[in-house]
Amino acid sequence: MKFRPCIDLHNGKVKQIVGETLGVSDKQVVENFVSAYDSAHYAEMFKRDGLTGGHVIMLGGGNEEAALAALRAYPGGLQIGGGIRAENASLYLEAGASHVIVTSYIFRDGELDMNNLRRIVAEVGKDRLVIDLSCKQRDEQWVVVTNQWKTFSNFTVDAARLRELEAYCDEFLVHAVDVEGKRTGILGSLVEQLAGQVSIPTTYAGGARSFADLDLFRSLTGGKLDITVGSALDIFGGDLPYEEVVAYCNR
Repeated sequence: MKFRPCIDLHNGKVKQIVGETLGVSDKQVVENFVSAYDSAHYAEMFKRDGLTGGHVIMLGGGNEEAALAALRAYPGGLQIGGGIRAENASLYLEAGASHVIVTSYIFRDGELDMNNLRRIVAEVGKDRLVIDLSCKQRDEQWVVVTNQWKTFSNFTVDAARLRELEAYCDEFLVHAVDVEGKRTGILGSLVEQLAGQVSIPTTYAGGARSFADLDLFRSLTGGKLDITVGSALDIFGGDLPYEEVVAYCNR
């Protein structure tokens, strides 16, 4: 169980927001935290602490320069997502990203677009691709949502579909959309299901707020999944000490 750090970018600044509020006017986006520090500051912190496999997420346009600054500050240590497609993926890899992360590019009009998936694999290679399976529950199934988490796809997160995608990528990133940014606790049913079904590195993000949540996560997953903690961390305006979380996950 690794701690995977995050740098979320919105309008060029490092922020922690409630993801479901994206896609409306900027005035309606719920911001948990807006940092006085730039993206490179956090990248350098994560580099200092030897944290690998964290992700930089561009939440909409206007974040490209901030994203590149983070990648250059910690070459090889961070993944990049948000608006990634075959045409621009190499730019971010050349700037220092270890992997590129895709969601909407490969889920088009509610369906998995195998042409786009094969196109980006051909461009960057399977070993440098992360597929983001951000999902919400519907009819007792976990379903991938795209387009700033507003559109339900027809892709259910289950053992058969995960095996299908594992042939095309190096890792999965799974945001639990219903709790992401809300500090209401992890979704135990989702993490337990994922731990029993994935066979490649997989990072869960959403709702973690306490060491009790981390204990529960470790227990439910047997340490098989990695975890991201965002808004709850003191470095992002929360109460959970970042350094203690790093130490906990390193044990």
